Formats: sequence, structure tokens, C-alpha cells
Amino acid sequence: MAGPLKKLRVLDLSRVLAGPWSTQILADMGAEVIKIERPDSGDDTRLWGPPWLKAENGENTRESAYFLAANRGKHSLTVDISQPEGLELIRELASQSDILVENFKSGGLAKKGLDYATLSALNPGLIYCSITGFGHTGPMAEMPGYDYLIQAQGGLMSITGAADDQPGAGPKRVGVAVADLTTGMNATIAILGALYHRTQTGEGQHIDIALLDVQVSWLANQAQNYFCSGEPPTRTGDYHPNLVPYQPFPTADDQQIIIAIGNNGQFQRFCEAIGQGELAQDARFATNAERVKHRVELIKVLVSATKTRTLKQWTLLLNEIGVPCGPIQDIAQVFDDPQVQARGMEVTLDSANGPVKSVANPIKYSKTPIEYHKAPPALGEDTSAVLERVLQKTASEIEALKRKGVV
Repeated sequence: MAGPLKKLRVLDLSRVLAGPWSTQILADMGAEVIKIERPDSGDDTRLWGPPWLKAENGENTRESAYFLAANRGKHSLTVDISQPEGLELIRELASQSDILVENFKSGGLAKKGLDYATLSALNPGLIYCSITGFGHTGPMAEMPGYDYLIQAQGGLMSITGAADDQPGAGPKRVGVAVADLTTGMNATIAILGALYHRTQTGEGQHIDIALLDVQVSWLANQAQNYFCSGEPPTRTGDYHPNLVPYQPFPTADDQQIIIAIGNNGQFQRFCEAIGQGELAQDARFATNAERVKHRVELIKVLVSATKTRTLKQWTLLLNEIGVPCGPIQDIAQVFDDPQVQARGMEVTLDSANGPVKSVANPIKYSKTPIEYHKAPPALGEDTSAVLERVLQKTASEIEALKRKGVV
């Protein structure tokens, strides 16, 4: 395996999305990731279909698209942790791992002797990352957390969707599980920071990361808008609360183009391109602050202008003069986009069920490139190999564990 994290071992006790997203990133970066799954059923998301991966004969397999999205590069080991022998296998693996990622309810693993205090006594260098909905402190610490709930409670839905005076008004969920995904990314950042600390001290540590905390942190400029104004931001639909013009505009071929102007120079060039250079000199529109104040008047003028050319014509013209713009693409169009293709954002891996397409990791290293060495695993496909290679279990020991239903 290549990548900056080669020779590191990750014990993945997580399931669904936030934890698996983090451990997939670690696997992409070269770490060996051993994914612990329940015998018979595995990760919950294995059943979250349709759609399913299609075999080479065109028939559906039982590999869900959801599971495939977050489990590339991992080794699946089935272990029944309700049995003492299963718990002992996890302790043995933890003692030989650099990182452990789990997303059990707060206190859940302590009852099984798999908490940080217990495992760090066996392996002082262990970096133990706990991902929960609400963290290990506070009045909601023991509550389960789901992305949709976190988007709502964390404020994201209050600023997502059409404004109250627009058709279809009301809070909206973002189309991907952003609370889970950003928590997975923050977990990875935290793990990398803990790894650096370990190189200096030899010490591991416990990481407590919560979906709600991450969602609140992700409010970013909107939270700062509130801190500065004292007024909670509201839904603005298609337009930006702090920049004008920064929204979709209609074109002559009944499509929409996003025009995203970030400074006065871009605005001046845009006004010249539409044949209304005087707009940039108008006191109501000369600065972004004034354009925000006079948004309604300005947008009416610009809409009339953008309807005079097609999407393609505007895209070519505005790109030539350095005015940021682009189409609204569906996901099929995204993967047909020449820029996306040039960046290698689609990869294909071989699996027992045939080729598996996947969204590539966006990181581009110059010295330690990302390599995709393993498709998302079938349930338990690596059980015997991991027990033999990592824990030096003999064939007879492995067979005994299987007979007892431990693995």
C-alpha cells in the first residue's frame, strides 16, 4: 500500500456513515483498516437499498450503493462482541492497532470493557476516536443522533430552502448527509493531529467528536452573521445573504446559470459584458454593501439581460473575462464534466461481484499518492485472513471460533 499512513493499522468499530467515512479516508491514505461487523447482518447500511450493485450479468447483487460509498479499502472481519471470546478478539486487535474508531452510544463500550480507559491500558499509544450524536458530556449525551435530526437541531435547515415569501418556502434538508460527512472529515483531522502528538510523546489519546458540535461549527459565516448582527439568519433560497449578484439567472434557452461575483472588479466586467457598464457606476450598485441593500432592483435588471443569451453563450463569454459562472448539473452530468474527468474523480475497483465504480478521494499528494487497493468488502470476506495474519491464529483456532459463532 502507498500513501502517507502506510504501516498504520485502524480498528474500525463504526457503522453507517460518519465513522466509516473517516476510516475510508484513512484507508485511501494507506492505512490498513480492519472493519468489525456483526455476523450475519454486518454494517446496517449493507441493507440500505435499493439501489444495489449490479453484477456483470446485469442482475442486482446484495451490495447496497450506500455501503459501497463509505467502505472502500477495508478488510471485513465478522465478530460477535456479545460473546466473551469476541470481546477478547477486539482487545487483541486493539493492542496491535494505532487507531480505533467507534460510534457506539456514550458509555456503550465501557460496559463491554472496550472503552478508552481499558484499551489504552493495553496499548498506551492507541488513538481512540469516539463519534456520537451529542458527545460524551451534556444532557443529551446518551441520546442517539441521526443526520436529519442534527441538520434540524444544529441550525442548518433554518438557513436552507426558499424564503418565507417564496413558493415552496420552508426549512429543507441538504441532499447528502452533511452532518455525518463533515463529522467524518473532522474525525480524520482530529486523528491526524493525535498522530502528530504521538510522534512527539509516544502517547495516544481519546477523541470525543459529536455530530451536533460539528454541525454547529459548520454554520461558519452564518453563525458570525448572527454574532455580529444579533439577528438569526433566515432562509434566502437561491441567493447569498452577503454577496450580490451570487445566484442563478435565467438564460435564453430556459436554463439557469449560476453567476457568483465576489468583488467589484468582477461586477464591473459583468456589467460591461451585458452592455450596461453604467450599472457599476450607479451609487446603488457600485459596492457589494450597496448591492446587498438594493438587491431587488439590481436583480430585476440583470434577469432581463441574462435572458438574451443561452447558457453556453454566457458560460463562454463570462469565463473569458474572469467572471465566475457555471451550470446547475445533475450527478450524471457531473461525471461527464471534462474538468471532473480530468481530475480523476471517478475510479473503478474490481470486486467478487464485478467492477465497482466509486467517487475518488479528492486529495492529490505529490509524494505519497492515493492508491485504491481494495473494493468495499463482502461481509466477513477477510475474517480468516485477518485472524491468521494479525493475531497469528491457527487454522484450528479459527475453525473453533467459527463453530461457536464468535466469527
